Amino acid sequence: MTDRAATFVSTDWLAAHLGDPDVAIIDGSWYLPTEGRDPAAEYRKAHIPGAVFFDLDKVADTSSGLPHMLPSPENFARTVGALGISDEQVLVVYDGAGLFSAPRVRWTFRTMGARDVRILEGGFPQWIADGRPVESGEAKPEPKVFHPHFDAEAVRSIDEVREIVATGSATVVDARSGERFRGEAPEPRPGLRSGHMPGSRNLPAGALVADGRLKGDADIEAAFAAAGVDPDQPIVTSCGSGVTAAILALGLETIGARDVALYDGSWAEWGGAKDAPVVTGPADK
Repeated sequence: MTDRAATFVSTDWLAAHLGDPDVAIIDGSWYLPTEGRDPAAEYRKAHIPGAVFFDLDKVADTSSGLPHMLPSPENFARTVGALGISDEQVLVVYDGAGLFSAPRVRWTFRTMGARDVRILEGGFPQWIADGRPVESGEAKPEPKVFHPHFDAEAVRSIDEVREIVATGSATVVDARSGERFRGEAPEPRPGLRSGHMPGSRNLPAGALVADGRLKGDADIEAAFAAAGVDPDQPIVTSCGSGVTAAILALGLETIGARDVALYDGSWAEWGGAKDAPVVTGPADK
């Protein structure tokens, strides 16, 4: 198990650190296209005082043709430095859903070398429910220097996942819905096949979240056990486009799993690769 105080902060804690130069607040809101929400517009309307907006779709490798893939460390450092974020600060990430995209933003910063990245418990909804202050408009931060230290072990490429699927050297855990995993529902992105990687397991990310917060350790352990996943073995998390896979990675981190990586391309890449094996039906027993 890990100390959740190293992963999460309360609204009390953050309210006490507003204006602290050693703390950077990041609105990492992102929503599925089907929700019809504009996170940048919502940020401009109301956000936590001092927060900057981190756009998952723009702080990305936009040349890849895949959604919100990790950018190069150099481009990432240049962009977040302009947002007033340093790798030496305590970074607090939140999102407008409570706990949806913030884990992906936290994973991105940690993969790029940030030392201390935490998530606001309950996200922006909890901040509002607690009667905390908000501000509107765009932030105008003073630029800082972010020194990137890329952690290649945190990420898996399609070629690495092909090898994993072929050899069984790690367990792939898919955070998509059961219907999409089994191939019973079409993929929301055009041109992608339905189904899952041979040998992979299915644990919809929402099973780890309740009321915009990560569930307790016992519930998380039970969910992975029910999905046939051993946290003591190497694991690769995947989903539709690499966002909710980070929720699974966060849950695994919380219960003490040590060998966890995220497949950045996820099904947006695998389902569109004609030579990548796809099966339908329930997970293999």
